[in-house]
Amino acid sequence: MTKGVGGKSFEEALSSLSDMTAGVKPIAKDEFQIRIETAQRLMAEQNISALYLHAGTSLYYFTGMRWHGSERMVGAMLLPSGAPIFIAPAFEKGTLEQFMLINGEVVTWQEHESPYGLPAKILAEAEIFSGTIGLDEATPFFVSNGIALASPDFNYVNGASITAACRMIKSESELALMTRAKEMTLAVHKATASMLCAGITTEDVGQFIDAAHRKVGAPKGSYFKIILFGADSSYPHGVKTPKPLEEGDMVLIDTGCQLHDYISDITRSYVFGTPSEKQREVWEAEKAAQAKAFEAAQIGVRCGDVDLAARKELEARGFGPGYKTPGLPHRTGHGIGLDIHEWPYLNWGDDTKLKPGMCFSNEPMICLYGEFGVRLEDHFYMASDGPIWFTTPSKSIDDPFG
Repeated sequence: MTKGVGGKSFEEALSSLSDMTAGVKPIAKDEFQIRIETAQRLMAEQNISALYLHAGTSLYYFTGMRWHGSERMVGAMLLPSGAPIFIAPAFEKGTLEQFMLINGEVVTWQEHESPYGLPAKILAEAEIFSGTIGLDEATPFFVSNGIALASPDFNYVNGASITAACRMIKSESELALMTRAKEMTLAVHKATASMLCAGITTEDVGQFIDAAHRKVGAPKGSYFKIILFGADSSYPHGVKTPKPLEEGDMVLIDTGCQLHDYISDITRSYVFGTPSEKQREVWEAEKAAQAKAFEAAQIGVRCGDVDLAARKELEARGFGPGYKTPGLPHRTGHGIGLDIHEWPYLNWGDDTKLKPGMCFSNEPMICLYGEFGVRLEDHFYMASDGPIWFTTPSKSIDDPFG
């Protein structure tokens, strides 16, 4: 039996965990103000007159305002200087002000009115009547199209040149939150492996993972869960009808949580029982590819070349080439932060150069469709002298948690 897999009950495994959030601090107000000033500097450099931030993670990133998007327009305008100006339905103003961290004027609209002309009205009051407006790239089309139709005197561009440019470089406080969140999820992985047994369902395991994340201090439980056994593990994001666990199955569990809005995302693959020679061969190839990607991730290197380094190792071991299976059918990794998938990406077409503060998943999964798959996913961040793991990668197929 694989070391650390099985042998405990649900209750015994859960009791092995405790709150891990001692000393954790949310992002301070001063940092949100610095983010606004950085965005305004980039706006000046790019000759952008204003940046519209829609309800969601970019609105939170720059203003500290937690607000989920809906069919009603809620957002904020960043002008070349000064505080953000918020846009909201009139009946939501009192609630929105309770969520306000960075103070700013709230411009409102009534239910029978169209809100889409408000950005131009805000700019006119600042004596800005033409120019370029950057739109948060996550803005729904009905909002971006509404703004453009209501204010044809302005040009519109993808605001990612500002939002992504800021968000892809993590601060020390962001790295600290992400480190702790990932440590919490790795502890959950270890506890989950210990309570597996023949016949257990993915639903049962999912209930444990959610309870375990709450036990270690994630108030919302699991942010997501992918739990796959046997042949199901060959499909990266799962199957319609997951099978229960059997002796000899490859186990693939991918999960994470949120800690003060920052996300963890870790995958472990191991065998329930004794690994076969083929399972061992594929697992070791996966670990080698993950290591090659990590080694290739150096300051100034193209993101795409990290992906290619993993693929070169896999091809040398008989997988691929390219996206061909058996092999790696998707990118090697993605950025992460407030969103689980952020810029930039470790795919061979991404020309972004690696810089200090960037964070990535490293998960060059090997898929043998209909047979089994192996994904080892850990994350690293770029320090000034190269990559640093957030969590220690899996040790071996016989002792996955070391």
